[in-house]
Amino acid sequence: QVQLVESGGGLVQPGGSLRLSCAASGTIFSLYAMGWYRQAPGKQRELVAVTTSTGNTNYADSVKGRFTISRDNAKSTVYLQMNSLKPEDTAVYYCNAWRLDLNYWGQGTQVTVSS
Repeated sequence: QVQLVESGGGLVQPGGSLRLSCAASGTIFSLYAMGWYRQAPGKQRELVAVTTSTGNTNYADSVKGRFTISRDNAKSTVYLQMNSLKPEDTAVYYCNAWRLDLNYWGQGTQVTVSS
């Protein structure tokens, strides 16, 4: 069983930055694609960024140039650096681990962008 624990969320002013972390346990982390998703109130969960087991990355158009996903396989941790935050980035951010037919989610961390 894979456990994913997110941290780093909080309240930030527009234009500010946050870094989210997701620590994984219970598996061989390097084999998994890792992603960050978010869900705002009243909206569907959406993909924010993903990094494959080989280190390739992909981003939602809405965050390109502002967010950066990275992974540290030695620490079994994936990060999401979020810069130039906007109020529309406000959501619960979820970490996801995916490999073949296996799919795991963290509990989520709240990010609120407001002045």
